[in-house]
Amino acid sequence: MHRHHRAAALTATVLVGALFATGCSSSSGGKKSEEGDAAAPAGKANTPRMTVAMVTHASPGDTFWDLVRKGAQAAAAKDNIKLVYSSDPSAGTQANLVQNAIDQKVDGIALTAAKPDALKDVISKAKAAGIPVVGFNSGVDNWKDLGMLEYFGQDENIAGQAFGERLDQLGAKHALCVIQEQGQVALEARCAGLKKGFSGKTDTLYVNGTDMPSVNSTITAKLRADSSIDQVVTLGAPIALTAVQSLSDAGSKAKIATFDLNKDLVKAVQEGTVEFAVDQQPYLQGYLAVDSLWLYKNNGNFSGGGTAPVLTGPAFITKDNADAVAEFAAKGTR
Repeated sequence: MHRHHRAAALTATVLVGALFATGCSSSSGGKKSEEGDAAAPAGKANTPRMTVAMVTHASPGDTFWDLVRKGAQAAAAKDNIKLVYSSDPSAGTQANLVQNAIDQKVDGIALTAAKPDALKDVISKAKAAGIPVVGFNSGVDNWKDLGMLEYFGQDENIAGQAFGERLDQLGAKHALCVIQEQGQVALEARCAGLKKGFSGKTDTLYVNGTDMPSVNSTITAKLRADSSIDQVVTLGAPIALTAVQSLSDAGSKAKIATFDLNKDLVKAVQEGTVEFAVDQQPYLQGYLAVDSLWLYKNNGNFSGGGTAPVLTGPAFITKDNADAVAEFAAKGTR
């Protein structure tokens, strides 16, 4: 759920158009396919081959989305699905990628609605073309209005409230909630939930999540300017790990806790440099989104009865349980 820039938007659209046309996808050959197969259970579906497009708002290099994709690949390998993955942090380009999938007459689309308004029209077009659309990761408050079949993810507002309540238990008084992409609904909801659940003071700080040196200096400057901040809350693992450096640079005694994991973040929780993390289980989101389209096509099933989301978080990762999670994080699936 991360970041925002429009660079190479047109190029991305052209490239992905070529990917659809040639059938080159993460599960149609090469090393990526082997990884998907390796992650799949022994049993495989013998149902007719189907094609699923997964279109996310991922920024290049963001490790969070590697976990989503691995889960999606595992489900695709099990279900005899050709998975075509594409992404762009620009909402307009993401909508174009969904249109590409419709033009290619895929059997199902799984997408993230980080900027719901930008995807409204194209989701309607998919439905008109008879293509089921499921949502995951972003858009928990919008998926039904957008006309999606089902949704897999975390209710970010509820997760934020639970986060705030935990900060109360830990004795924090003044939190800084760092948002790495302004206007991104899931991120904004996390900080709004935090303010609701936390009885102390909460400030919001916007940073440019695509520029880590800038993230570091912005957080450092804020901590230097206000020494009463005793808790930094970040909304992604790379931001949290950068904030560790900011604390050091600012000479701050504040603690850090975060939403979302990666392998290095789990290590930071084990070592105590990060207090805790909220895991929304991105691998599970990717897996369930793809698997749900197979279930819908082959058995007419839809999770949540079309009225309730399927929640994959918040799962709290602390020093007490980080060792168990680290085993899976080392494999690159948590």
